[in-house]
Amino acid sequence: MIKRIFTGGVALAALGIAGFAIYAWHPAIDPVATPPADSFAPAQIEQGRILAAAGYCATCHTAADGAPYAGNYPMKTDFGTIYSTNITPDRETGIGAWSEEAFERAMREGLDRSGAHLFPALPFDHFTKMSDEDISALYAYIMSSVPAVAQEHRDNDLPFPLDQRFLQAGWKMLFFDEGRYEPDPAKSEEWNRGAYLVEGVTHCGACHTPRNALGAEETDEMYAGAAIDDWIAPPLTAANPSGVAWTSSAFFDYLKTGSSRYHGGASGPMAPVVHAGLRELPDSDLRAISVYLGDIVGAPDEDPATNPAVIKSLEAGIPQQDYRANQGERLYATACASCHYNSQQIAAGRPDLGINSAMRLDDPTNLIHVMLEGVKADQGMEGVVMPAFGSTMSDEQIAAIAAYLRSTRTDKAPWADLEQKVADIRALGAAAH
Repeated sequence: MIKRIFTGGVALAALGIAGFAIYAWHPAIDPVATPPADSFAPAQIEQGRILAAAGYCATCHTAADGAPYAGNYPMKTDFGTIYSTNITPDRETGIGAWSEEAFERAMREGLDRSGAHLFPALPFDHFTKMSDEDISALYAYIMSSVPAVAQEHRDNDLPFPLDQRFLQAGWKMLFFDEGRYEPDPAKSEEWNRGAYLVEGVTHCGACHTPRNALGAEETDEMYAGAAIDDWIAPPLTAANPSGVAWTSSAFFDYLKTGSSRYHGGASGPMAPVVHAGLRELPDSDLRAISVYLGDIVGAPDEDPATNPAVIKSLEAGIPQQDYRANQGERLYATACASCHYNSQQIAAGRPDLGINSAMRLDDPTNLIHVMLEGVKADQGMEGVVMPAFGSTMSDEQIAAIAAYLRSTRTDKAPWADLEQKVADIRALGAAAH
């Protein structure tokens, strides 16, 4: 009896493994001749260029000091490091031998030309929502305008068995819903356009949505904020801790200029998203994205100038006669106040630190990064820079300023172990994203 039960169990296990193998297997798609550049219409190529920027393709497929789109950019995950692939038209190491059918399958199903499963570091769970027209335009741009570069893919640093690609079929079975974006008939055309872009090619949720233990986005906490590249991607919901709620107008200013008067500038991993990515989209698309995100937040689109948090923060920024009694206040007054001081209203390019989300998050990571690394010319608002204080201030001094601002500009609890946090972030070095 025991032998029969054991034999039956083995047989069922074998059937299960065989069934999964059949489910996980996909055929290869035959190679094709690399299509000549003049086989694509100029308008289609330009559409593809804009979409490639909006999807940050070059950002994630270009290693530091590497050729554009040639891959080997390291993406650190909780499971190990995954290196992006070469998507230039090189026939041997890139995708020069890929047909448009193979390219579309990779975008929609997360499968390469050989039929192997791609790791979800490529956000195919978002790209699957894109239209046929947009995926065709991306293919046209890459094949016609991106120079072919011969560069072998660096081996991923993943432990066994996580390095086995066929297991991704199980991940997809649990977390991946293939299919194009379906418009919501209850919403406006502009809202649906914004939703299509955010949920698809711009894949905002890939950074701003927390992930579960298996690395999948927690869809019931969409846009609730997450850690990314040693920074914090704040919530894109009403839970954002900024003293002034994000609105459609604020989102548009931020995406268009790299800065919002009441929320500060784009820095860290967000800087290339704006400056090398979303700003390539036409204003109509930026407004559509802003309408969609503003609707998620749900705040009325009104002038924040009379907001009590703004008034309180402006009053708190007025220098006091005894400011030298506190190290953090003294350092702030001498190194920061000349640029961050606002009187009756907040000036563009002068983030008021009492309402900025970096000051009000439970984690001081973003504030410390900006203080250490500054805001460069290709970040934030055009023409406005902030010096990096990492080379001129000690961990103690940076921590003192952060503690002072947290205690005087917000009603939030003090950050713990600030000096150690500064030391840890300084040790990471500036992000190379």
